[in-house]
Amino acid sequence: MLAELAAANAAFAVIKNAVSNGRELSQYAGKIGEIVGAKEALQKKVNKKKAAHQSTDFEEFMALERVKEQEDELKQIMIYCGRPGLWQDWVRFQVEARKARREAEEANKKKIQWWIEVSVLVVCFIIGIAALGIFVWWLYQRNRAAGGA
Repeated sequence: MLAELAAANAAFAVIKNAVSNGRELSQYAGKIGEIVGAKEALQKKVNKKKAAHQSTDFEEFMALERVKEQEDELKQIMIYCGRPGLWQDWVRFQVEARKARREAEEANKKKIQWWIEVSVLVVCFIIGIAALGIFVWWLYQRNRAAGGA
């Protein structure tokens, strides 16, 4: 959690410094992406703890609040230093990217589930063949012992 917050803080500091020095915001798209990535990572950790019925720490709450404050400042920078409509376009892009990531995660989960199912079927098939072989061997030994008696 601290690593994500540190990454967001560092990226935001670079953006804020660059804009205050008169640089273009578009040159720092990677840093903006780092802030978004850190926010999503923090949110996932908090959501995972909530799903596991663990209480979220105040520290995590404050980290999310800090990232939210940075996002609000970034909004102001985009509104006043960027082109008209930049913030709205950025929000729209984030929504689409988040949907694409979720779809990719779901596709990956389905793929993993498919491989697990195939692996289980293969193992069951191998066990079935082995059991059949043992049964045939047992019958052969039984008939041989009965015929030889």
